[in-house]
Amino acid sequence: VASHFETVDPRVNFIAKEEEILKWWDENDIPTRYRHLNDDKEKNFSFIDGPITANNAMGVHHAWGRTYKDLFLR
Repeated sequence: VASHFETVDPRVNFIAKEEEILKWWDENDIPTRYRHLNDDKEKNFSFIDGPITANNAMGVHHAWGRTYKDLFLR
């Protein structure tokens, strides 16, 4: 059976992958570009989001709220 997805190595070296991503961010000046992404916009705003929960496991309703906030800003 043909697969639509590429094979994924189950032994991912997450440290090497993170270093690769950080190197790409550095080479492409991503943090600076992100900070100045909205410099030409008239209005700037953001949501301040606290901890998911103080003393219990995360519930699906916590994820909904964070998802809505993320989608709204995008």
